[in-house]
Amino acid sequence: MLTPENPLRGDYSRMRDDYTVDQDWMAYTPDEHALYRRLVERQTRKLPGYACDEFIEHVHELASDGIPRFERANELLGRATGWQIVGVPGLIPDDVFFRHLANRRFPVTVWLRKPEEFDYIVEPDVFHDFFGHVPLLMNPVFADYLQEYGRGGIKALSLGGLGYLARLYWYTVEFGLIDTPQGLRTYGAGILSSGGEILHCLDAPAPHRVRFDLMRVMQTEYRIDRFQDTYFVIDSYDQLFRETAQDFAPLYEQLRGLPTIDPSVTVAGDALVPPASLYDTHRRSAA
Repeated sequence: MLTPENPLRGDYSRMRDDYTVDQDWMAYTPDEHALYRRLVERQTRKLPGYACDEFIEHVHELASDGIPRFERANELLGRATGWQIVGVPGLIPDDVFFRHLANRRFPVTVWLRKPEEFDYIVEPDVFHDFFGHVPLLMNPVFADYLQEYGRGGIKALSLGGLGYLARLYWYTVEFGLIDTPQGLRTYGAGILSSGGEILHCLDAPAPHRVRFDLMRVMQTEYRIDRFQDTYFVIDSYDQLFRETAQDFAPLYEQLRGLPTIDPSVTVAGDALVPPASLYDTHRRSAA
């Protein structure tokens, strides 16, 4: 939350009422462009065999030499799905975030991490937001899902369901896995922008990979300071859209009477998916 007691990075002094700011692309330094290129190069090498095909296709379509210009991306997004990205100074309030999504606008942080944060950053920066999130906004079904999520978020604020909806976002948009004809892949931005978790989520034996179940997802706590203990696997973006299109009000009532689930455990009824090293029919290339 944006409070004096919890200051955030970014220049909030020049934002508009909707928390948007101009990108000011000319203000980025040569060193920042070079750092962005290094981040992209590292992550792009890890995509084959780990990222879903839709992400790989569109990340190349949106590629640029250095930090991307938002206006160019918006031309591509507008033609593909009607989405736009808007610059923001950093983390923004939940209600503002939801309103942007509900109107097919995705907030992208304008500042870039420091070189010493190459492998890990606490707050989302332009690399995480653009490289991790924007490519799948080119996919019509996923783009529609994210808009509906925004609309649902606005309702959740008045229904006391924000915590449950945050878990849904975390385990889909940020850390979701998808079952494809080629094998298990990831579509979550938090994974796709991470140098380590993109390998861990599919290959490591320790995490639980659980078939997507909406109520199970919204009961499950998550980790913000280390790789995830549990990932949820969808069969398709159509499944994700279909299962989350319902009215969540009665679900929130049910959830209030249910215990939260520690992400390090499995529960009765979980349909588990094995690590990709056992699940895929082909041997993935070295990353």
